[in-house]
Amino acid sequence: MTTRTASAIWNGTLLEGSGTITSVESGAIGQLPVSWPRRSETHDGVTSPEELLAAAHAACFAMALSGGLARNNTPAEKLDVSATVTFEKVEAGWRVTKSALTLKGVVPGLDAAKFKELAEGAKGGCPISSALAGNVEITLEIAS
Repeated sequence: MTTRTASAIWNGTLLEGSGTITSVESGAIGQLPVSWPRRSETHDGVTSPEELLAAAHAACFAMALSGGLARNNTPAEKLDVSATVTFEKVEAGWRVTKSALTLKGVVPGLDAAKFKELAEGAKGGCPISSALAGNVEITLEIAS
């Protein structure tokens, strides 16, 4: 079992206030400002929980696919993954509704059909996808 901890502080009201992601246990990132307007409108250089979720999903999927390719004896030279998380207002309020993964890969000796099969398996098998399953639409586009 592994646990990871991050901390944040918020000051003021939702609309006028602001916050800071103050720490992550690993120390890999420093303090990051957050605010509601930057979350629900243009980012203007300020991160959001959804942007961090997108980063986590892209990294998780890349690792899951890398593992699947290794088990298939066709390790990747390179996997280039992006995730675009959609945060929108719905009847129940603001929600993350979609995470769209885009994949480009260089995998010598692997045909496109098998690459797609392994990528689809990784999409469903990565732990972040599993956490989102049933709540968020997850799509995968394999770019050429």
